[in-house]
Amino acid sequence: MKKTQKLTFTAVCIALCIALPVVFHMIPEGGKIFSPMHIPVLLCGLVAGPAMGLISGLAGPLLSSLITAMPGPQNLFPMMAELAVYGLVSGLMMRVVRTDKLRSDLWASLLVAMIAGRVVGGIITAALYTKGTYSLTLWAAVYFGKSSPGIALHLLLVPAVYYALEKAKFIPKRYPSAKTERT
Repeated sequence: MKKTQKLTFTAVCIALCIALPVVFHMIPEGGKIFSPMHIPVLLCGLVAGPAMGLISGLAGPLLSSLITAMPGPQNLFPMMAELAVYGLVSGLMMRVVRTDKLRSDLWASLLVAMIAGRVVGGIITAALYTKGTYSLTLWAAVYFGKSSPGIALHLLLVPAVYYALEKAKFIPKRYPSAKTERT
């Protein structure tokens, strides 16, 4: 992928960080349940690489907060940290993980990035806002319990979009000699 394409793709992902939450917030608790801003950041890391993923993870929530007030000030810094880690780690993992099966590469990259981002988001939340009252149980409930439908959505949707980008030849095939199977 050329530098101009990476920059353009990153800009589109940042724009989606603003637009998707607006749509999902039409559903009661939709933003908290489905975590729509995570989708373009994870995708940006996978497609454009760790640096662009990091940038989209920082810029997306910041611009969204300034334009739409989502996330609110109390959630902005933990979300920026969480999403920056998502973008960075998903991009790094795609460089490191090579199983000869695209689906396995994507899921491994997504799972590691999602866990790392949630850990960092929880640490920032605990450090900034809870004054010693933040527990492992509360962290798990916030970062995994309520958002479990979003986690499932991300694990299904992000690889599907990646496949579509590959099929449309927007991004080069990861395994050019492999058949088009998704396993």
